[in-house]
Amino acid sequence: MLYIQFLFLLLMLYIGSRYGGIGLGVVSGIGLAIEVFVFQMPPTSPPVTVMLIIMAVVTCASVLEAAGGLKYMLQLAERLLRSNPRLVTILGPLVTYTMTFMLGTGHAVYSVMPIIGDVALKNHIRPERPMAAASVASQMGITASPISAAVVYYLSQLADLNADITLLSILSVTIPATLTGVIAMSLYSMRRGAELEDDPEYQKRMQDPTWRKKIEETTATTLNETLPGSARQSVILFVLALVTIVVIAMFPEIRTIAGSEKPIKMSVIIQMMMLAFGGLILLVTKTNASKVPEGVVFKSGMVAAIAIFGIAWMSDTYFKFALPSFKAGIVEMVQTYPWTFALAMFIVSVVVNSQAATCRMMLPVALGMGLSPALVIGIMPSCYGYFFIPNYPSDIATCTFDTTGTTRIGKYYFNHSFMVPGLIGVIIACAVGYTLAQILI
Repeated sequence: MLYIQFLFLLLMLYIGSRYGGIGLGVVSGIGLAIEVFVFQMPPTSPPVTVMLIIMAVVTCASVLEAAGGLKYMLQLAERLLRSNPRLVTILGPLVTYTMTFMLGTGHAVYSVMPIIGDVALKNHIRPERPMAAASVASQMGITASPISAAVVYYLSQLADLNADITLLSILSVTIPATLTGVIAMSLYSMRRGAELEDDPEYQKRMQDPTWRKKIEETTATTLNETLPGSARQSVILFVLALVTIVVIAMFPEIRTIAGSEKPIKMSVIIQMMMLAFGGLILLVTKTNASKVPEGVVFKSGMVAAIAIFGIAWMSDTYFKFALPSFKAGIVEMVQTYPWTFALAMFIVSVVVNSQAATCRMMLPVALGMGLSPALVIGIMPSCYGYFFIPNYPSDIATCTFDTTGTTRIGKYYFNHSFMVPGLIGVIIACAVGYTLAQILI
């Protein structure tokens, strides 16, 4: 019966993934109701902490966007790319990785991707090389960000088990691991595919007058825009928010209230600081608050929160119910072959399209089986597997932004532009992360 119920769980996730975003959340709600009232599973608590973290971070980042801060960051990135055009395949992924590291979400990639493609095209570099790698890198930066929901959830769960595990101890593993993976896939990408002049799809488009005009006349740039002084101020304040969070994480005495024995949890600190600095940015830059919900960061972030609401609650209810029956056999296998749990994380991510939701689903399973904190932190990059099926918004948008047609979904669906960079990045990140975790944690 547990296997049938697991297949039902996968079916609900699959149906929800066909609608994406909010569809995943509400379809998972149907699955949760059936689990409770038909399969008689006791419901677990909804993922309130993860949702509040996402809402706080997204709110602060959305105020930053409304104040012109994202555009300011984009101009800095564009100057870097255009001053080193021959290195766009290395710098492009590093730019998107850094933006995700700072913002805690990969949805800011949409604004920089046309610029990466434009720099590549004007320097006769196959756009697929930097663009596909940059799309993957933007998602790999999530497990390296101190304010991402995935990292903060790991911290909230593992710190309760072991007081020695801090935000810095997690990031000391995930940052070098994911950064190594990004650099490795970027180096691979420098020589992938035919040169632009030899690509049949590009040549075919150049024979079409409509496509030829679009390719030759399209120029993506932000450098001709004059930004208000508030844009730079908002970025400085946002960076100060990140620094404040890291400093508070380094010194637990700062977050220990007089008369209290235990310091305030970092999950609470991050929510508090993000809201506070969002307010500071709003006041200092005199940004119109009505503009905040209109940006792409706010809309995509709140959709993600609703998706995780349903996915994590439904999945957690099943795994808490089924784990006692599965525990013995799975524990032995994972302890003998640690990569099997990484594979399980990867597969779940392919289905749910969210790293935070994957962590919320799988970390309690890992801890319930008695797996070590070092193991689960080391293989954390495996929660990014949704490049495998090319239906994630950033991947689809990247294909659209590449007017040359070199970044594409292949004839056989799985032979798409993001497959090999994604596999290289995740596998190397997990290998490096697992090694570092054994040493540092």
